[in-house]
Amino acid sequence: MSEQPRTATDGVWAMLPAWLAPREREQRGTGQLRLIETTLLIIVALFLATATVADVVRQRGVNVRLTADVATWRHYTGHDYLNVSVDQLLLGESTTHEVVCGNTSPGGPGERTQLCLAVWGPIVDGRRTVHGGWYLPPRTPDLRAVRYGCFGPGSRGICPT
Repeated sequence: MSEQPRTATDGVWAMLPAWLAPREREQRGTGQLRLIETTLLIIVALFLATATVADVVRQRGVNVRLTADVATWRHYTGHDYLNVSVDQLLLGESTTHEVVCGNTSPGGPGERTQLCLAVWGPIVDGRRTVHGGWYLPPRTPDLRAVRYGCFGPGSRGICPT
């Protein structure tokens, strides 16, 4: 620990405290502590890199699926509206089942009657399969009690009876 850091001509190393700066030679002993520390740092770095890559890949899959959901709603309704919402939680957070809602006529988000579609399944030609849906009155939140005109098996259990 009493070893001095490299000379000031080494640039950035001169600013480091002596215990952190690179050494000209290893201190007495076998050097096992430094080997263990380096190995642990490499293992932690590999774990973090793997977790980052896995998260990026997962998020890319989610983004592709959500883009296909919006394309499905636009194809199903024949409207090319920009303000289409996708709810990933309503049909289950751990599933790939989403609900896509958008106005049935031009207007601000939620200002007109909305058509909500339950979609899931593989992406084929940039779209997914519609398994049901329902309508919502204007200016109302998507609550079970206000849904009407439910259709398809995807609406079972989430529409009023």
